[in-house]
This record gives sequence, structure tokens and C-alpha cells, in this order.
Amino acid sequence: MDANLSSDRIAVLIDGENTRAAYADEVLSEVAKYGNPTIKRVYGDWTNSHLSPWARRLNSLGLRAMHQNAFTKSKNSSDLALVIDAMDLLYDDNVEAFALVTSDSDFTSLAHRLRESGKTVYVLGEKKAPDALKNACDKFIDLEVVQDGKKSDVDEPAAEDDSDDAPAPTINLQSALTRALNAVADDDGWASLAQLGKQLNRTYPSFDARSFGDSGTRLSTLVADQPYLETSGSGNAMRVRRKGAAKEAAKEAAKATQAPKATQSPKATQSPKAAQAPKAAQPTKAAKEPRAPRASKAQKATKAAATAEATPEKPAVPQVTTTTRAARKASSTKAAAKKP
Repeated sequence: MDANLSSDRIAVLIDGENTRAAYADEVLSEVAKYGNPTIKRVYGDWTNSHLSPWARRLNSLGLRAMHQNAFTKSKNSSDLALVIDAMDLLYDDNVEAFALVTSDSDFTSLAHRLRESGKTVYVLGEKKAPDALKNACDKFIDLEVVQDGKKSDVDEPAAEDDSDDAPAPTINLQSALTRALNAVADDDGWASLAQLGKQLNRTYPSFDARSFGDSGTRLSTLVADQPYLETSGSGNAMRVRRKGAAKEAAKEAAKATQAPKATQSPKATQSPKAAQAPKAAQPTKAAKEPRAPRASKAQKATKAAATAEATPEKPAVPQVTTTTRAARKASSTKAAAKKP
């Protein structure tokens, strides 16, 4: 979420036993960049003298003191009271965001729970805050960076350190900026400064441009000072991209615009003579039906016998021979001539 662009109502819950009162002004000024701090509470055992610096600032800053008796000396009793109030505010649904002012890892689960319910969570703490707490919120704000290392004019003892985790390692600036740019850049490699800032906050909740310069360092000036980046425009219209990204984009565009060469089909093999145009196809003669094979003698005999059995025999008709008179006369004449 960008600073100075939101009207979210924010509940500011301060762990007074784990946060120095010297940060009070910085806390409220930072929170005001992200919305309207409608609820401002400081938790602690107000009978304890080490909260006296906070007591002196309550009225001038409009803070509300939330008292919780310390039942043991080894553990802050105000932690549970802060968590209970946060859950009550969550269910009342009167705020859109929470600002947890603490460096105590015990509030990590609370930050997760609030975000899971759709609330924006800011954590304001010192460098000693554990990684788990820094990564559980939407935005971590380093109060030491905000204060720019200046010592407070208020004479107060240091707050108790309940964090058992080691300080988080320093973010690699070049790696962080490069990764964020690659995630949001367009086809030409450009990304707006607002897009870059949002991606940095999503990936590195503890990222703060002031950590890499002084209290006046802004993301725009930080980006402009990097030799591996180039910028265009200014202010809210500033755009950023990696140097060399233009050449890479041009190469990709050239590859995309090159039409693939037409593939030639292999030439058909030709006879030594010049290939002639094919003749028009002529109608082919109807193919004659193949002759049936001749039957063998045995087959013929078998067929004849079968036919004879199937056909009934007709009675023989006696043949009557008739001889004409002339024929008989001629026959007798021939017989007489033969006699001696």
C-alpha cells in the first residue's frame, strides 16, 4: 500500500514495555502516511517507573494508557491485554488496518491472524525485531531508521528486550530491486515506481529506502542512484528498468517479427530425358470377366450321372419303317440282276 494515498482507519497498539517513548513522534507520523490513526493505545504496567517517559507523552500525543498489572517480573503482562484488545477491534470491524508498535516476537501470531481476516498490518519496531515478525506483516517500519540514529532528548532507561532472535540480515539492494523489476516489468522492461514499491513491500516487508541512505532518502532517489538501472520521467510518473533491458527487448521483438522461411518440398527424381507434361488420362477398357476353369472328365461324368438320376427314363417307341412301291420295285430289280 502506498503512503499518503489511503484513508484507512488504523488502530495503533503500542507495546509500551518493549518500545522506547523516544519513538512516539516517529510512530504517529509514520502511521499517518498510511491512513487515519483513529485508535491510539499504549499498553503496560503504569505503576512501573520505566513507563514514566510514556506517561509524560500521553496527553500531548492523544494516547490512551491501557493498564495491566505485572503478575511476574520475567514476562510482560501487557502482551495478552494488547492481543485481547486487537481481537475485539477485529470483530468490531471499525478499522481497516492495525499498526503494532513492538519488536517482540510474541506478536507474530497476532499479525498473521489479523492479515488472515483481511486487515492490513503494519509493524513498527527496531532492528532487533525477529524475521518472523517482520515477514508476518504487510509493511515493517524500522524506527531506528526513521529516527535517523538521533538520540532522544528524553532521559529514559532502555526498554526491556524480550526478543530472543538475532537481528535480521541486511537486504541485498541490487538483488531486491532486480527481482522486483523482473516481476512487474512490461515487455519493454519498464515498470512504474509505484509498481516497484508495491512489489518490494510484498516481497520484503522490512524494505525501507531510508535504510540505504539517510532519513530523507526516497525510493525515487535510491533508484536513480543505482548504476545498473535507468529511469524515465520524474515524481509519480517515474519509470524504471534495468540497463540492457532495451537490447533484450529489441532482440525478442526481432525474433517475433521474423517470418519463418518457406520450406521447399524435395524435388522428384526425373529420368535423364526432360520431364514431359503428363498426357491426359484415357478411359481404360472395361476389364473382361475371367473365364471359368474347364471342368475335368471326372467332373463331367459326375455331372452327367447326377443329371441322369434326376431325369426319369422315357419308354422306347418302336420305329416303323415304311417302304414305298417304287423302292420295293427297285430293290427286286437289283436282286434279279445279281442272279446268274
